[in-house]
Amino acid sequence: MKNWFWLGVILLFSEGLAAQTTTKRDTIKIGKETVITGDTLIVTGSDSLKNVKDADGKKKFFPVPKTATRLALIPGGGQIYNRDYWKLPIVYIAFGGGLYTYYLNSIKYNDYLSAYKEFYDLDKNSPKYGQIKTGLTADSSKIVRVRNLLNTNSQYLPATRDRIAKGKNYWRRNRGFSLIVTGLIYTLSIIEANVAAHLKTFDLSEDLSLRIEPKLHQPSMITPTPGLRVVFNLK
Repeated sequence: MKNWFWLGVILLFSEGLAAQTTTKRDTIKIGKETVITGDTLIVTGSDSLKNVKDADGKKKFFPVPKTATRLALIPGGGQIYNRDYWKLPIVYIAFGGGLYTYYLNSIKYNDYLSAYKEFYDLDKNSPKYGQIKTGLTADSSKIVRVRNLLNTNSQYLPATRDRIAKGKNYWRRNRGFSLIVTGLIYTLSIIEANVAAHLKTFDLSEDLSLRIEPKLHQPSMITPTPGLRVVFNLK
């Protein structure tokens, strides 16, 4: 009987505490799928929220994820739409750096490719088409333009056919890798714009509700033992 008495006391105490922490909220419905409850906005519609105001009377901006994704097809467009202007330098530097790296690798690859072609007879009317030119061997040397990392300086150095072939293949791989990285950066910028638009529609208020609920606990006893548990409700 004593256990059931304390259980009843706990129930009354928890109900009283819950009643004290409950506040009334005004609910407004905009359109068909947009509901505002107090300071909390649940967005499931589209651009019909441009004139929604907060408690201070200021217009609140709620980006639409679909629109942000479409605008992100233009690099930086989704970030501008989400008003995340501080992200623009990151997007443009990363995307521009990838394109510039692709450009540098391409011209270096073409330099070695041009030198490599000089070893072969590329005249389609020649009977030796595709073969090494007469008088040249694999150990013969040709002048190849060697650029530095940022293409600010270059040298013209002799190199054998095998060495030129290795350089040609090396810069071709780098060109393909830089293209893949640039594509990943472009894709990530689109995904980031979509995710950021979704996050801006979440309720990030500091409304934390605390309630105490009764709980029957029976660890290793014959009869249940009344107890309490604290529950945080993040709204």
